[in-house]
Amino acid sequence: MNLRVTLAELRRGQKAIIKDVSSVYIPLKLLEMGCLPGNSAELVQVAPFADPMYLNINGSHLAIRKETAMHIIIETTDE
Repeated sequence: MNLRVTLAELRRGQKAIIKDVSSVYIPLKLLEMGCLPGNSAELVQVAPFADPMYLNINGSHLAIRKETAMHIIIETTDE
């Protein structure tokens, strides 16, 4: 069982809840836009070469680099 699943591992259409954010690696702008523990996340689309990732985070549409997404811990939901 993988105990540390990150936002970078989401598949298109998959939903999750953000569990932990390492603020050292996450730009303040992303935190201000709702990339916080407890908020929902869904992978909408991935750009060519899998970077950046286009996500719906609590109703806000954000493009996040895969390198940044690797520092956001999630728990997937069965919706």
